[in-house]
Parts: sequence; C-alpha cells; structure tokens
Amino acid sequence: MTPTPPLLTDAQLDAAGESLAQLAREVRARRGGQLLNLDRMLMHSVPFAQGWGALLGKVRNELALSAPLRELVICKVAVLTGTHYEYAAHSKVFLNLSGSEAQLAALTNPASETTAELFSSLEHQALTIATQMTHQLQVDHDLLTNLRSRLGDTQLVELVGVIAAYNMVARVLIALDIPLEPQP
Repeated sequence: MTPTPPLLTDAQLDAAGESLAQLAREVRARRGGQLLNLDRMLMHSVPFAQGWGALLGKVRNELALSAPLRELVICKVAVLTGTHYEYAAHSKVFLNLSGSEAQLAALTNPASETTAELFSSLEHQALTIATQMTHQLQVDHDLLTNLRSRLGDTQLVELVGVIAAYNMVARVLIALDIPLEPQP
C-alpha cells in the first residue's frame, strides 16, 4: 500500500455522492473542463477542497496586491520549498504578467536576486520577506515597517497572507506527493 491516497479518477468523481460530484463539476467549470491532480487529491475531503478553493480563489483573484508581485513571491516560495508543481503553474502566470525568464532564473540563486536591474527595491523586499517567512517564523521588523510604508496595511497583510498560503500549498503538494500533470 502506498503512503498517500490515490488521485481520484473522473469515474470515481462522477460516481461519487452528490456533494463530491457537484464539487467536481464546479471545479471543472472553473478550470475550463479540467481537474488538476491537486484537485483530485483534495477532493478526498469535500469540505477541505471547498475551503481550499474559496481561500485560494480569493488570493489569486481578489486582492489589492499587484498580481506580478503576488506571482513573484509565489514562485519564490516554490523555489525555496522545492515545489516543482507550484513553480510550474505560477512561473507561467508570472511570465504572462510581464515577469522575465531572467527574474525566474535569479530566484534560484540568491546572489542574483540582489542585481538591481532584475528587481525593483519593492520586489527585493518582497523576496526577502518570502524567504524569511519560509525559512523561519520571525520576520525582520525593519523590513515589515518598510513594506508597510510602501504597501499600506491592506497590501502588507495580503503579501504576508499570500506567502503563508503558498507555503501551505507547498506543504500539501510535497507531503501528499502530488505529481505534475502531463505537459502537452
């Protein structure tokens, strides 16, 4: 027996009880007819999958925090945690939001992150807080003060929340050994 639950198949989801089948239909509709392997794992618990979708849907779609900054710190969390699944999804979004391949490459080499021409000072600070939050519980108070003065209360809370949320995502993906979807 494998240590993790199997990914639920379309047949299992379609034949399941109404609450799971309905959830699968809703997620498919939101994702253009497809389910991700992450969805197929999370749907072992309908309430958990519903809550996950609600939280991360808001994080991805309704924050005041700029989308490029959001995706930059998500990619940094993915690199720091070694979460290839998360990186594969969000690096594409980051590139579509005007991020560059050079910036993504620099995320894997902290010395490159300090290159002024690759990242703005705000991006440097966001990458620093992402690193601190991922590797330790404490965050530098001067950094928080500076970020608060630049972002304001709402966007600072959102930045910290995005980093925390995607650390959660990374831990679920890794602990449950969820594989990447086959690439076309």
